[in-house]
Order: sequence, then structure tokens, then C-alpha cells
Amino acid sequence: MKDARTVALVSLGCSKNAVDLQLRAGRMIKEGYALSADPDRADICIVNTCAFIESAREEAESEIVRALELKARGQYSKVVVTGCYPKRYPKLKGKFPGVDGWEGVPEKWEEPAVPGLRFTGKAFAYLKIAEGCAHRCAYCAIPKIRGKYRSRPLDSILREAKTLVDTGCRELNIVAQDPMLYGCDLKPRLRLEDLLWKLDEIEGDFWVRVLYSYPSEITGGFIDWMVSSRHAAKYIDVPLQHTVPEVLERMGRKSAIDATRNAADLLRELVPGVTLRTTIMTGFPGETEARFNILLSDLRRMQFDHLGCFAYSPEEGTKGYRMAGRPSRKLAEAREKAVMGQAQALWSVKSKRMLGKEFKALVVAPGVARMESQAPDVDGVVYLDSDEVGEFVTVTLDKVKGFDFEGHTVRQ
Repeated sequence: MKDARTVALVSLGCSKNAVDLQLRAGRMIKEGYALSADPDRADICIVNTCAFIESAREEAESEIVRALELKARGQYSKVVVTGCYPKRYPKLKGKFPGVDGWEGVPEKWEEPAVPGLRFTGKAFAYLKIAEGCAHRCAYCAIPKIRGKYRSRPLDSILREAKTLVDTGCRELNIVAQDPMLYGCDLKPRLRLEDLLWKLDEIEGDFWVRVLYSYPSEITGGFIDWMVSSRHAAKYIDVPLQHTVPEVLERMGRKSAIDATRNAADLLRELVPGVTLRTTIMTGFPGETEARFNILLSDLRRMQFDHLGCFAYSPEEGTKGYRMAGRPSRKLAEAREKAVMGQAQALWSVKSKRMLGKEFKALVVAPGVARMESQAPDVDGVVYLDSDEVGEFVTVTLDKVKGFDFEGHTVRQ
């Protein structure tokens, strides 16, 4: 028998989506619900979905069907689908007979006095500072799903940040569709660095990591904070998507062309010791063989520390959907593999240079830590001999395992 007043959670998609589910789950806990000890057996199952690209939609549909099968066997009483999928496809509820709730992303900010739940555990958290997007990139459906850019009130962010640090969080990961634009819509107008310096006033030993920096929006003030702040993780995630001007212009990223060409060299000059990450898209309309080879050459020159790549997924309702000159899916995926193969070869050289050296690391799970150069979920981890979750340790790296390391603690 399933337990009454229990909830099972299925979290899909990005960290920003997970924050929405944390808030919803927190409210339900305050209303008297409890998380089910068995995720396949509960009173209510919430499937929080992503709908950014085709693979995300397929995953969402698979999890919805799975939840409905469990409901049919009596293991759930209700199935509620939330997030980007029902927001993007409000009329598709009928495709899934048996779904009890079909709710899109929240329209307004949720502001609990204390975060109700933290999926990431004690050591780190995602701190969401804005909703929606001000860009109109030709490949992206996010503005249609999440709406216009809306900054979260400064006081609300600071209250949550202080509560997180006071309860043992040692890494605040700043997330939004574009954190660099924080405060542009507030009155009085604020800048991201205004928020970051306020976070710097919070007492304690913790990192602040900003995830996603649009190339042309990185300001001198942001760089000053990164260089001078006692809490700043010297890590910049600057998704370029491509490096060839003609492709970037078709992508709707014309304003970022100059910044894209110079990003890696300039950021390394301005922030000594910085770790750089980027994301690349292959197969967008207009990417010829010659332009793809330029991309590969540019990436060899830029030598990003971490890199992710994905093949373009044409999204209905975006400008890119009907553009001519799109490489085949097979070719786009082959180019994706070529980019990642080059990145892996570069990582093989860089990672070996790190062996035998000492680094500060945060223990995020028993036997697992991350260094300042490793963002959660995307950059690998360090496996080590410490179970002190939420503590900073000094670790020596002993061995490379793919994109991860094995190491041992030197001191704590």
C-alpha cells in the first residue's frame, strides 16, 4: 500500500528547473506532505520536465508514461506534470490519459523564508537570481517557455544565501538564463556585481560560482569582483556556441562576435589562474565544412579547460527552424564527436599536468569532492579518502580517470 500524504519527485532538465521543484516540494512539506521513502510508491508523483530540445522532450514523455504505469498499478494516487513541457505544450495533456495536473513554470517569484528542500545536499546549492531571457537566439525556445527577463529582488536573494551558508552550504552556484543581465529590469537598476559584492559580505568560508556568462556582457566590474573577492570561484562559464562570424550572425548572436573571438585570451589575461568552460553547437544552418574546420582551429587556439558540445536540434517556433543550409543530423552528430574528441585530447594533456599537485577541494558527498576548477554536474569530480561532507580539504591528485581524478587528502 502507498502511504497517504507522501510525494515522489522526478527532476529533469537544468539546475534552474530543479530550483523550481525544490520550492514546490518545500511548500508541500509545509502543508504536511513527506518525501516518500520509495520513489516508485507515493500518494502524489510530480514529474518536473524539460522541453528545451528533442532529447529532453523524449525523456520527459518517457518519465510521464512510466509514472502513469505506476499509477495504473496502484503505486501512485495522482500524477502531476510540471515545468517546461506543459508550459510549451499546454494542449498536450490529452496525450497522457490519467495525468491529474498539468502545470507550467511559475509565473512569479516564489519567496520562502527558508529554502524548503535542497536536492544537492549539504555542501552546495543553486541560487537562482533571475527568470526568463532577454536574448532571442535563433536556435532557442527558452524565451517562449520562460518569458521575458525578470530579476529576483536583491533582498530575497541575500536572505536565501545567508540561510544557505548558515546551514552549512559551502558553495553558492549563481544560476539564471543569463546572470550577467541581473538587475537590468529593477528600479533602481542594479548590476550583477552589485549582488556579488553583497554576497561577499556574508561571513563564512564558501565559494560563489557564477554559471553562464554571455560573452559580450562580461563587465569590468564582474572581473574586478572575480579578482578581488574572498569568495569568488575563479571559474567562468562562457558559452560561445560557435566561433565563425557568419554562423554566429545567423544564430542571432551578432553582438557577441567580437567578444567571442577574444574571450579566452582576454579572460586569462584579466583573471590569472581562471578556469574557462564553454559550450559549442554543431550543425546549425550555415555551418559548412570550411566553417566547421575554422571552429575546430579556433577551439585548438583557445584551449578551454572544459568544453561541452551538442548537435543542433531544430525547434519549432524559432527562427532557425526553417533556415536553409542545415547540415544533416548525422553530419551534425559527427561534428559533435569531432569537437569532443579534440577536447578530450586536450584534457588528457592538461589533466596529467595537475597530477602530484595540491588543490583546495570541497567534499560534496562521502568520498567525493570538487575543486574550484570543477562546476557541479558538468566538469568531473575528485574521488578521495574523506567523508566530511561540507568541509574544505587540501587534496593531492594521484590519477586521472576520464574527466575525473583520484586523490588523497593532505590536510583538512
